[in-house]
Amino acid sequence: MSSVHYTAVATANGRDGKAVSSDGKLDVVLAAPTELGGSGAGTNPEQLFAAGYSACFASALAAVARGTGHDVKDVSVTAEVGIGGSVAEGFNLSVVLRVELPDDFDAETGRDLVAKAHQVCPYSNATRGNIPVEIVVE
Repeated sequence: MSSVHYTAVATANGRDGKAVSSDGKLDVVLAAPTELGGSGAGTNPEQLFAAGYSACFASALAAVARGTGHDVKDVSVTAEVGIGGSVAEGFNLSVVLRVELPDDFDAETGRDLVAKAHQVCPYSNATRGNIPVEIVVE
């Protein structure tokens, strides 16, 4: 394994509480979504995971595209993170990544760059074989 270039540190005190990063730049109220019986009065771990995965995947896509001379600054990535299961059977996550290419972007090139980004993105590497990840190129 390669050396660590950066370590993020955050502390949370439960799904209904607070999450704070060690540098104070992230300081959010947490609340379970209403769909899971919560108040929905704050963000939740699935939203934070979706934001992190979509940002990381977009960054990986930009890195891969730079190496091929393609400009992907107008590409957007949306992550849909689902949670299912139960205490008895264990909870699980699923992800759908929606990569939206600009209308003038060659679709075949876009799909190739997205596939390459999926191989280098740290979130993709962490989830591979652990949770289902579907990639939709739009």
